[in-house]
Amino acid sequence: MMYEATLESLQQHLVPAWFHDAKFGIFVHWGPFSVPAWAPRTKVDFTNPTWPANNAYAEWYLNTMSIPGSATERHHKETYGAGYPYERFGATFREGAAGWDPEGWAALFQAAGARYAIPTTKHLDGFLMWPSGLPNPHRAGWQLERDVIGDLGAAVRGRGMRFGLYYSGGMDCTFGGLPIDSLAAALRAIPQTEDYARYADAHWRELIERYRPDVLWNDIGWPQVGNFNEIFADYYNAQPDGVVNNRFDMLGAHAGRVHHDFFTPEYDTSKEIKLKKWEACRGIGNSFGFNRNETEEDYVSGRELIQSLADIVSKNGNLLLNVGPTASGEIPWPQAARLLEIGQWLRVNGEAIYGTRPWHTAEAVTPEGNQVRFTAGADALYAIVFDPGEAASITIPGIEAASGTAVRHLGRLDEARVERTTGGLRVALPPGPATSRQRAFPWRMRRCSAGTTTSTEATCTASGSW
Repeated sequence: MMYEATLESLQQHLVPAWFHDAKFGIFVHWGPFSVPAWAPRTKVDFTNPTWPANNAYAEWYLNTMSIPGSATERHHKETYGAGYPYERFGATFREGAAGWDPEGWAALFQAAGARYAIPTTKHLDGFLMWPSGLPNPHRAGWQLERDVIGDLGAAVRGRGMRFGLYYSGGMDCTFGGLPIDSLAAALRAIPQTEDYARYADAHWRELIERYRPDVLWNDIGWPQVGNFNEIFADYYNAQPDGVVNNRFDMLGAHAGRVHHDFFTPEYDTSKEIKLKKWEACRGIGNSFGFNRNETEEDYVSGRELIQSLADIVSKNGNLLLNVGPTASGEIPWPQAARLLEIGQWLRVNGEAIYGTRPWHTAEAVTPEGNQVRFTAGADALYAIVFDPGEAASITIPGIEAASGTAVRHLGRLDEARVERTTGGLRVALPPGPATSRQRAFPWRMRRCSAGTTTSTEATCTASGSW
């Protein structure tokens, strides 16, 4: 169909199967902020009025260093000197980006089991990560000469992954607004001029035409005088299986006044299955941009990330996990190691993640105290048990598997020994070191050919639904 720039028309767009199936993507925050690569060791709490001065997001360095008395301002003066301008980080960043190898990133993302990648093309510092034909009107040369976006897109797509783009449409500090020291100031900092609206609109159109992104990941709003519905319609007409997020207007999207394919909680998740597609985004640490001030204690473990992925997928979400490279493009080992740990788990257990859909319930707790997450495949139910440890068996609650239901631990060919109990389905765990069980342990319950089902049964029906 041909889409028009109206809410009614755009809402006819369905989330494509690839985005439902992908489940796991990689976010990349890389830019001039990767040169200082510094922020306080804290966590962002937008409900705290002091968050701008204590911002844990290193990609906000330009703003945080502009707030008098902030830890970042003190760090900047002590490290670079009081008169050192942020603009000088752009030249240093360009030098580092010149020698960057996109194939290394793409290989790591593939090894992690990611199905798509989304790099930043412009953050709030206004620096353009591609050689745009629409340069910044307030800061000469404020962009890369090398086409790192095109290079990464080719490398990622060459390994079978999808490729989306992030663009800060609602904030660009080169158009004014510094310092942002409160929520009210953040709202005022969104440029509302027609010049900026045309500038941002033209950038999205240039990015769409040049890179054909599978995802439009806008951030921090949009100028009120702009018309993102026209962008959506033209984008869908050129690329029907593309998706757009909710951050062109988060409040309008929440109220149902603005079209979006998915919503985007940040460092947050859901307590229940959502009918609307969603994608949780977060860093491996407390920042999106690389923060050299963080230590191992600030990074979430691979085990927790795997369990978070299973939890999110069970509730109709995707996980967009961020990496923050150094200025020269190296992904720090603590980040890379966690990606490889996720990939190792997915190579064995990805069947319980990729291509699945939510079951009628997302989670349960075993009598032994283990968390369980459920996902549903085309012909199987998956029960992902967290941290089974050294237990000889696990009872999966809410399951009344009929005779003939095959139960198998992913990664093994033999069927599991099971016992039907009043508390659920007791499944024997295969022997092995306890260290191999400290993440998430999926079981596959394959449907039989006929039978009946209730809301608590993991059996089959003639129609093929649980």
